[in-house]
Amino acid sequence: MTAGVSFVSVLRCAEAIAEACALGMKYLPLIWSGLWRKPGRTILIFLQVAVAFALFGVLQGLKTGTARAVADARADLLIVHSRLSSLAQPLPLGLLEQVRTVPGVKVAVPVELTGGTYQKPDQGIGIVAVSPDEDWQSAFTYTIAAEYLAAFRESRTAMLVKDSVAEKYGWKIGDHIPLQFPAVVQRNGSNDWAFDVVGTFTDSDVGGGRYIVIVNYPYFDEARAAKKGTVNHFNVAVSDPQLAVQVADAIDARFVNSSHETKTESLRELNQQSIQAIGDFDFLIRAVVGSVLVALLFATTTMMVQSMHERIPELAVVKTLGFTDRAVFLLILAEALAVFVAGAVCGLLLATLVLPLAARFVPGLSMPGIVLALGLALGIFVALVSASIPAALAARLRVATALAGHRAA
Repeated sequence: MTAGVSFVSVLRCAEAIAEACALGMKYLPLIWSGLWRKPGRTILIFLQVAVAFALFGVLQGLKTGTARAVADARADLLIVHSRLSSLAQPLPLGLLEQVRTVPGVKVAVPVELTGGTYQKPDQGIGIVAVSPDEDWQSAFTYTIAAEYLAAFRESRTAMLVKDSVAEKYGWKIGDHIPLQFPAVVQRNGSNDWAFDVVGTFTDSDVGGGRYIVIVNYPYFDEARAAKKGTVNHFNVAVSDPQLAVQVADAIDARFVNSSHETKTESLRELNQQSIQAIGDFDFLIRAVVGSVLVALLFATTTMMVQSMHERIPELAVVKTLGFTDRAVFLLILAEALAVFVAGAVCGLLLATLVLPLAARFVPGLSMPGIVLALGLALGIFVALVSASIPAALAARLRVATALAGHRAA
């Protein structure tokens, strides 16, 4: 029974919208003059709707981008780190051979992370130190040309730079780049380091950092004065993605109750945890969008009711000319639909234009077609709800009373 009533309600709304659109096409000049009776009010409603739906589009694009980032993250790439404090607690390099002997492990690579600067303190660069072992890049999300991999293996001071870093600073292959590592002191007491650019790479992990470079871990570990023989974590690629959970459990079982207990997580799990760290992301987006739409609904309904009261004499004349209550009701709906749909389209178009620019800094942001369709549907819904009260008041208006009140005024 409820489903039948809902279907009938939706059908009646659709019929009302279609009839209002048909009436709007027939009496377009009348609707146009009604809209611009108070240009300031019409423009204000339009801007409110446009801003609300631009925000709706951007937030939905952000939601889509984060969902895609999690879905695209590799489930077969494991990160082995200390159970005590994630990546902040170093692990002995000696654990590497035990990790490599776990059944299902294809490649295991030691990874040391630190931060550096180039020329100025505010020009930060993430430093990733890895051992250039055979097939080491399969344990990362990096895409590196074969000739760059070969050059990286041949030189201890070699450095691979992410494409965004090369673009920002204009670095080219063969450049000798001085960097400063504030947290890493060399044996000679200096924080100044220098590397030779031998190639570039791209990174498919949206959370991997925009400005990062890769350097040779054996050279880095030998040159530094402290924490020798330790790493932040190990990157592990498994031979079969379906075995990722079993391999992770087996690695942690190797070091249980030891002085260096580990926690092994997939890259996908780490991405999910990063999103969950800021709360229920979907709930936050729904709450913000819902609050904006409710505020928009109250604001526009108030202005439209005020507009209807100001137009009582005009509406009375329209009824005198033969317009029925239903026609007047649909006329008000048509005016509201025109403003709201135009505002929603402009807002969604603005969000569509903004997201590709934002995607340069937060990869994965996009505007799916379903979001555009949903936005237009919401625009029509808000228009109908906002206009229903003033349209009903206009339809119930009695000509004699309205004109009498106008003459008295």
